[in-house]
Amino acid sequence: ARDEMLAVKKRFGKESGTVAYHGYQSFAPGEATPEMAHEIGMKLAARLWGDRYQVIVATHLDKENHLHNHFVLNTVSFVDGIKYHRTKKDYHDMQTVSDELCREYRLSVIENPQYGKAKQYGEWRAEQEQRPTWRGLIRADMDEAIRQSMTERQFFDALRKKGYAVKVGKDISVRPPSKERFVRLMRNFGEDYSLDNIRRRILLQNRPERRTEEQKPEILRVRLIGNLKTARKLTGFRALYVHYCYLLGIFPKNRPQQSRKRLHFLLREDLLKLDAITAETRLLIGHRIDTAEQLFSYRDKASEKITVLTEKRKQLYKTQRTAAVKSDPEKAAEVKTQIAALSKELAALRKKVILCNSIAERSGVIQEKIKAVREDEQPEKKEKCDRTEQQKAVR
Repeated sequence: ARDEMLAVKKRFGKESGTVAYHGYQSFAPGEATPEMAHEIGMKLAARLWGDRYQVIVATHLDKENHLHNHFVLNTVSFVDGIKYHRTKKDYHDMQTVSDELCREYRLSVIENPQYGKAKQYGEWRAEQEQRPTWRGLIRADMDEAIRQSMTERQFFDALRKKGYAVKVGKDISVRPPSKERFVRLMRNFGEDYSLDNIRRRILLQNRPERRTEEQKPEILRVRLIGNLKTARKLTGFRALYVHYCYLLGIFPKNRPQQSRKRLHFLLREDLLKLDAITAETRLLIGHRIDTAEQLFSYRDKASEKITVLTEKRKQLYKTQRTAAVKSDPEKAAEVKTQIAALSKELAALRKKVILCNSIAERSGVIQEKIKAVREDEQPEKKEKCDRTEQQKAVR
């Protein structure tokens, strides 16, 4: 299907730009069978696009056994090469035809649907896997700013203190720190984030939520084993990554999740990359890598081993194709086992090389982020110290 779609693009000289559009159609749990859902999906695709555009229809079950159809639509028509441009009308037509087909099959439809509240698939999937998303981080900041405000002006001041740029029109647009694009609140998060509804949510509050930085810090008691004076301190890459993991809240493990809300936005964006950062930290700690020379030396040794093992596996593939091995099931099984073991070892080595390259690139970014966060926090710390001194003077 992919090759056929690319052939159409090539025939009309329209290989650049948007490659395909993705849509999906869901069914209420327990109503449709897989065969019925796929049949409805095929009819939907035929009615909407079948006479002009190539489309793939795939019927899936998610983890909770909810049936749904995916549609992947080629953007170039196989009839005349005209590109498909998605509009709001197309979405409305898709919904109308879907509802008509569901009624024909005596399936339920959503009456009077509310627009603007649907989550993007990537965001929904990330929430299912308990991973943070950009949209989720922004929405959490908006909710927190609302809870901390008693007036509209306080709300916008709270956003600016978090580093957001704000534009107010028919919709409120915000731009997170270090990002180029603005995000429209109502368009992305629904009617609850319109200017009128934000005002209403603020006015319904009896009092603002206490700001996180003013909350009493949790006292952590630890027992020291050994002597801090004689303990060797981490340096270089290890010290940088361990410090950054602490700032991100990756450890200590019993650190409360709510503390992540107090993170600077520049740090919070790396919550999306926790797995990669954790893997890089383990590599550095496990092999005691502190300097660039040690890092590249480790990477080069891994690359050399990859070359040797790849050649060894190539010879085993040749052996596997010989008549002597093919005619002997035991030898064939033994060679296959050796190939599988080498493939597993090669995959692990390649992952280490990728991690080394990522560390070389990310370490500089981490240093810049920590520096930027410290610079941003200096005025806040000074303001807090001044406020404390004033309170002491009053007492």
